[in-house]
Amino acid sequence: MPIRWNPRDQLSLAAYTLKWFVLAAPVSAAIGSAVAFFLWSLDRMTATRFEHPWLLYLLPVAGAAIGTIYHLIGKPAEGGNNLIVEQIHEPGGGVPARMTPLVLGGTLLTHLFGGSAGREGTAVQMGGSMASTLGRLLARTPLALGIDEIRILLMCGVAAGFGSVFGTPLTGAVFALEVIAVGQMNYKALVPCLIASIVGDWTCTAWQVHHTQYRPLLETLHVPHLDPALLGKTALAAVAFGLGGLLFAELAHGLHAAFKKIPHPALRPVAGGLAVLALTFLLGRSDYLGLGVTSPDEHAVTIVNCFKPGGADPWSWWWKLLFTTVTVSSGFKGGEVTPLFFIGAALGHTLSVLLGAPVELFAALGFVAVFSGATNTPLACTIMGVELFGHEYIVYFAAACFVGYLFSGHHGIYLSQKIGTAKPAGAPQPGDSLRSVRDRARSVLSWFSKKPRESGDD
Repeated sequence: MPIRWNPRDQLSLAAYTLKWFVLAAPVSAAIGSAVAFFLWSLDRMTATRFEHPWLLYLLPVAGAAIGTIYHLIGKPAEGGNNLIVEQIHEPGGGVPARMTPLVLGGTLLTHLFGGSAGREGTAVQMGGSMASTLGRLLARTPLALGIDEIRILLMCGVAAGFGSVFGTPLTGAVFALEVIAVGQMNYKALVPCLIASIVGDWTCTAWQVHHTQYRPLLETLHVPHLDPALLGKTALAAVAFGLGGLLFAELAHGLHAAFKKIPHPALRPVAGGLAVLALTFLLGRSDYLGLGVTSPDEHAVTIVNCFKPGGADPWSWWWKLLFTTVTVSSGFKGGEVTPLFFIGAALGHTLSVLLGAPVELFAALGFVAVFSGATNTPLACTIMGVELFGHEYIVYFAAACFVGYLFSGHHGIYLSQKIGTAKPAGAPQPGDSLRSVRDRARSVLSWFSKKPRESGDD
């Protein structure tokens, strides 16, 4: 039996791998260093806010500063993560270099004064901005990159930023591949994104920046590798997780449209800051401000406490969802992913009580599955569950993330995502963006009235 093999193919693939190591490794090391500085600074800002609670009263003032700066010099950096996704789909003007300092400064101000936001958006935007800057620099040399190579370089920036900010290198690589199009991945970028995510995470760790360790939260958990009854409860909960991701995305987009009706852009985050203040006084507690990972108050609702019986209230997930959508939709900076972790862990805590399931496991399932539904990245979120919590529960993570992804429908926080393979429900066409799908959809209120949906309705 003849063996047919052309060694030139392997030589070509080796050259391709070496080329992308040379391109991706240096910029990913720079991104990892920038993320390390960002995480260190974020810790300082959060600690300062805990020490001086009165800083919350200045949140509208911080909003005015952020809004003014972005209004004067931010464009087109205001596009944030959606701009990066758009540039990957159709490379054009690139991602501006000024996005890095703008989003870094805006996020630190947001957290210093109590805004409910995350950190993934900042890391991804810094990564995309720095990768795009490298592409523009190379364009002036004989090493100028083609359109497909620019796309891959931007994806490497996303992978390095995401992988380093959470300490999840494999998740970062798959997230960068999966987030671009619903149900479709560009495997040509697989090795470059893996290189970028690993180098970014390694560099961030080398700066002695440590991430929250979630694995110990499940150390006392003992569940069968595959329990049909528990798997059924997981599937039921996953429907709620998917709907939670849908609710977050739609409320964020709806509030964004509402805040845009305020004529001056600088006043939008002022209104958002005042709304966050009002919500805080209404509840009489500050649990839903900031990242929400941990708190000096051991009785506060936090991500970590959601893994403990009695560590969250039945409606904690809703309050964090509301605080975050108001914050980010009005113009404050940061991201949505860490708040989505909070929302998911709190919702998982609530559902575990209703379904008679282990609190620790369901908090972990919600942690990754709400994120899966809101971002349409079920594979990345399953891998994140393994990287953060351990491989022992991979079947439950997969069930929660896959079902959550399915039941979020064609919704998501990144409207520039395109449809690669449509989900069974609805009839979007391949190549449609989530924005165009959303623009064609009927509003919820129209289902309860005879008035037809008018073009342009939000």
